[in-house]
Formats: sequence, C-alpha cells, structure tokens
Amino acid sequence: MSELRSRALLAELVGFATVSRDSNLALIEFVRDYLHGLGVSSELIYNAERTKANLLASIGPSVPGGVVLSGHTDVVPADGQAWTVEPFRLTEMDGKLFGRGTADMKGYLASVLAAVPTFLASPLRRPVHLAFSYDEEVGCLGVRSLLDVLPQRVPQPALCLIGEPTELQPVLGHKGKLAMRCHVKGAPCHSAYAPYGVNAIEHAARLIGRLGEIGEELAQPSRHDARFDPAYSTVQVGVIQGGTALNIVPADCRFDFEIRALPDFAPQGVVEKLQDYAEQALLPRMRAVNRDTAIRFEPLSAYPGLVTSPDSDAARLVARLCGSDAFGTVAFGTEGGLFHQAGIPTVVCGPGSMDQGHKPDEYVSLEQMAACDRLMERLAIHLGEPDGRDPG
Repeated sequence: MSELRSRALLAELVGFATVSRDSNLALIEFVRDYLHGLGVSSELIYNAERTKANLLASIGPSVPGGVVLSGHTDVVPADGQAWTVEPFRLTEMDGKLFGRGTADMKGYLASVLAAVPTFLASPLRRPVHLAFSYDEEVGCLGVRSLLDVLPQRVPQPALCLIGEPTELQPVLGHKGKLAMRCHVKGAPCHSAYAPYGVNAIEHAARLIGRLGEIGEELAQPSRHDARFDPAYSTVQVGVIQGGTALNIVPADCRFDFEIRALPDFAPQGVVEKLQDYAEQALLPRMRAVNRDTAIRFEPLSAYPGLVTSPDSDAARLVARLCGSDAFGTVAFGTEGGLFHQAGIPTVVCGPGSMDQGHKPDEYVSLEQMAACDRLMERLAIHLGEPDGRDPG
C-alpha cells in the first residue's frame, strides 16, 4: 500500500511547479492539509515576504533521540531543456516515473509522506520529524530559518536523514560552497585613447587569472582527500558581464565565482588571497590613472561541507535501514552541513540518482521508490524498539 501511496503523492508533488524563483506555498499547503487529514499538526516557517515557507511536523513522543526526515521542495527550471514529457506532470514509462523533481528530490518527500500512516500506527518510542524546506537549489537559503526554531520545537534528534538522490546508498560527506561576485569599476574613455582609461574587463581578467593560479595550488597532491571526487577544493568562474561597445574602454565588469571546498578547508581564504592581489597588484595601478576606480567583493551564498564518521551511531543506523555500509561522498552540496553545524548527526540517503537530476526527462525508478518505502517501514520499526535493535 505504501508504494501506491508514494506514487500518487509523487504525482501531486510534481504537479506543483516549485521552481526556486517562484513560490512553494501551494505545495507546502497541500502537505499541511494532507498531514492535518491524518491528525498531524505542522508549523509553517515563512520567509520575510510570506511567499515561501518551510514545514515542520513531528509524530511520536516528544523525547530526544528521534529522526529528522529532511528534504527541499524547490526544483531547478525546466526552461530551455528538451523534455519529451510534460515536466510538471508525472509520466510513467518502462518502470520509471518522469517529471521535474522526481529524483531531486520529490521522490523522497513522497515516500516520507506515504509513510506517515505507518508512523502513526506504530508504537513509536522515539519521534520522527518532517522538515521540508525551500530555496535549497539557490544556496540552501530556506532551511536556515527552520534550523533557527528547531531547538525550541524538537528534543535533540539522533539523526537527520537528508533524502537527496544517492540510489539509497549512505553518503557521509560532501564539499561546502562559497559563491562570490567581484565587481571591477574602471574608468571609460574612447578606445583610441585606451591608455588614459582603466579597462574594467582587463583587470577582471587578471583577477580571474589569479583565481586560476589559486585553483592550481589547491589541486596539489598534498592537499588531496581521496574520499572526494575531485579530491581537492576547486575554484570556478561561471558568469562574466562587462562592456558596452568595442570602441569604449569598459567602465564596469562583474564576474561570479565559486569555491567548492573540502570540509576541512576554509573557502574564505581564497577570497582573501584574491583581495590581497587586488589591493596590492591592481588597485595602485588603476588609481594612478583614475582615483575613482574600485574592486569590490560581494558574497552571494554559502553552505558548509559535511563529514560524518562511519563509526557514528547515525551512520550505523542508516546502514542498517538501507542495507548497505558502502559509505561514500558526493560532489554536489546538500543542507546536511547546516544540520551538522546545528549539532544533529547527518547522513544523506535517498532514492534516485543525481545523474538524472537537473536534466530533461528527469526520473526516479519505481524500484527505487519501492526500496525507499521499505526503508521508511524499517525506520518505523526501529523507532518503536526499546533498545534500537536492527529492524531487520
């Protein structure tokens, strides 16, 4: 029955076009009403504009040692992608369920919601908490306000299970991320008199070149961590804008860059190195021509990395629940580092594969959904055991 419920619920969730640029309230209100119909109360934690919300709900006794089942409700856009099915309508073909967010990560949310009747019918000795967030895809933004209230609402949990798509293999680590914008303010003039102006694009190019050198330093073998792929912290420039016409020395140039940092590496150090280069090597030359020139750095988003010990109780529990102790890491980021920072041991494990995430014709297999439903059933048994025995 849980498999039938999870498929039906996934169809409902996919039908909400919760792209990060838009509101997620219709989906969140659907989940709230679904839970209310089962006798479960929930709390919505809104953003400042009240256009988006997190949802928090608990089932079972209000005691420590529960499990947080966490997932994000937003999805990436389908615009400009070559879909062969309707992105926001669930389509079943060849044992697969297609639709935007099926893998990342509404399949997991559907399985969690389908398990609510099982949790309610079980003699839970420790609670299960549902924590659904917004704006994960644009920097893990929404979950922060949920984490702010969590300690006042929930006794200390023993585990947070982040259901990002890992093919239900337990993931104990991922890199952190710091996204930055650099704005170079030059001095324009006619290109025939280029030496009398300050070319913002050229100085941005020098900064980007310096970032490349820093990236090469980070890639040295002495800085590798073999648990990750790539095995080192990386730097990447993804967006650049500048200039208005070829015969005008450009007054402005902006570029966005990111650092994907190993969990023990502080990415702010990369920014500080770039700032030092700007202040010592570039700005003196720029201001010798025009004193109004500038280089400014602006943080865009950040989230921490995650490393959970394979010997931890949390890791051992998830290994039992999913039937695998083949612990790994992933290249993509999750909200897990923020839960870990908040003092909640965290493991990433969910149905589907990120190989399908963010792509046209995204899908999760029926087999993976059924396996996740069984994981939820084992979790219900575990939370009812007085000594936390293996749920089998």
